[in-house]
Parts: sequence; structure tokens; C-alpha cells
Amino acid sequence: MSELAPSLLGPHGNLKLPHVEVLSYNVELKDDGDFLGDRVSKKSLHAILDEARAPLIKEGGDPFDNRPSAEIGKKELDKALAKGDAQTAGLIHTVVEEFAQDFAFVVRRFLAQKSWQDVERIAVGGGMRGHRIGELVIGRLSALLKAEKVEIDIVPIKNDPDDAGLLGSVHLAPEWMFKGHDTILAVDIGGTNMRVGRVDFNLAKEPGFANATVGEREIWRHADDKVTREDAVAALIKMIETAVKKASKADRQLAPFIGIGCPGLVEADGTIDRGTQNLPGQWASARFNLPDRIREAIPRIGEHDTQVLMHNDAVVQGLSEVGRMQDVTRWAVLTLGTGLGNACYRNRDETGAN
Repeated sequence: MSELAPSLLGPHGNLKLPHVEVLSYNVELKDDGDFLGDRVSKKSLHAILDEARAPLIKEGGDPFDNRPSAEIGKKELDKALAKGDAQTAGLIHTVVEEFAQDFAFVVRRFLAQKSWQDVERIAVGGGMRGHRIGELVIGRLSALLKAEKVEIDIVPIKNDPDDAGLLGSVHLAPEWMFKGHDTILAVDIGGTNMRVGRVDFNLAKEPGFANATVGEREIWRHADDKVTREDAVAALIKMIETAVKKASKADRQLAPFIGIGCPGLVEADGTIDRGTQNLPGQWASARFNLPDRIREAIPRIGEHDTQVLMHNDAVVQGLSEVGRMQDVTRWAVLTLGTGLGNACYRNRDETGAN
């Protein structure tokens, strides 16, 4: 490995960020020996759908032609809900109800954790958030908790989940670092997809990244391919290199910064301790350092040494909500996808003190 220029930034997985203190993330709660998050995962949704469809399959009235539930995506469920008959709609609402009940149980368990005490609002993101069925689950979750006198706001994450996982990267580093620039590159690594996007902003017009948007992004669905970790890293670097070239052609003032959201418990040196079981190959290893691999492949952006900062993917997705959380002190995010991501925050005042 070639010599890397010293990083100008703080540690990876930093718990004290410019606008928030991260009180906890990647909390791995268990229920009867199983991970609690498995109750609200993609697999659990399929299991609930299997059970709900069983009587219809037996009677020959299954709206999905007896196909395995694992083959029925959220888009298809949305379509069936919108255009199906009353029986199909009833089936899907049954699935929503059971999934929301499980989700409510999970939320109550998180709220019992010390780091989650006094949380006033939870933003729900992840892949399910981007579908109608997910919106119904979030709405039903909120109603269930209110009925149980649990005093907390449940809101869907504002931005499209694919964008939110990129937008949060602007809050990983201090704002001064981006003065004179109008865009950064962000990476969102998930159990199904990997994304590289350009996050555009205009700090002169509106500080605090309130006007940040995803200008362009590329998505690779790695779950469909049998790839190794090295294959994934090579593909990711190629996507970043392409994004750098496109930003230059678009005449963007690209900051020499790449923000990364990645599953797992991120160590200060950029290695990952655990929580990457849904990624291809072994990412949780003291001998694997993704930020260093990226800096080695892309040592400079423009005239400056490349700076790379990585944090947990749920933390980064939650950071996209910073602007909407200024009226509360403690808040959290839960992301529904291949697994359950979680992070809890406390806002910091304008001076950076708690």
C-alpha cells in the first residue's frame, strides 16, 4: 500500500459531530436469542406475507399466483394494494398490521435503553420508507404507540431513502471545510445496494446545507451478483472515479471530501468491528480499511489531498434530518431494510457545546 497523506479530519465513527452528539448506534438487542431487528426485516415481512397468504393459497384465491413471498417485492405489494380487489387489499392490510405490531414491540425495547431515554422523535427511513406499504406501516406504528400512551413522535424520513443516505454526509465534517465548494461525493453502502452520489449545495445562499440536494447518483444492486469483497471495493472505486469525472465535466466545485455510510460498528481508524453480515465477503476485519483503500485509489481531488470520512449508514441517513430536528433535543432514526439500522442523537448548540 502506498504512503497516504495525513487525514485532516477527526476519527471515523466520531460520536461528536458538528451538529449532534451520537448517543448510540448499531445497538444489537436480542429477543429469545435472536436479534431484535430480525422482527422487522425484509425476511420477516416475507414470513408474515407467507402466513397471511396461506388460507388464500389453500382455497385457490391467492392474488400472487402461489409464487414464493420472497419473490414479491414492495413495489408489487404497492400495486396490488392500489389496483387489487377488496380481498387483496385486506390481505396487504393484514400484513401491515402484523408488521406494525412487531415494529411497535421493537420501538418499545429501544426506548427502554439508557441511550434512548428522553427521545422525543423517531424518523423512520430505509428502503421500506420509499413505498406505500412502508408509509402505512409507519402510520400504523404511530397509532399503536399513541394508543399505548407512548409519548413520542413517529415521522417518515423526509427525503427519498436513496437520497437521505447520501445527503447526511455533509454533516459529517465541519461546514468551514466546504467553503468555496458547491458539491461533495457521498457513498451509501447497504446490504442490497451500493450508491455513489453527488451532493450539491450553496452555502453562500443558505448555510447549514438546508438546500442540499442529490445532483446525480449511480446505484449498483450487488445482491443480485455473486461478488467478493474485493469485487465490491473495485466496483465502488470505479463508481467514485466516474462521479469525480462527471462533476468536473459539469463544472462543479467539488470538495476534496468523500463521505461514506456503511453498516456496522465503525472504529476510529476506519476498520469495522462487527455488523456487516449482509455485505459481500468479510468487511469486519482489522486488516480491511475501506477509507484507506479509497484514498489510495483516489489520492487527490482537484488540487488537494482526498479526505475520506466514514460512519455507520443509519447514522448518516439520520443526519439528513438534522434541519428538521431543531425543535427537539433528543431524537433517533430507525432504518428498515435488509436489517434494522438504528441511531440516537442529541442536538448540540450553535457553539458546538452540548
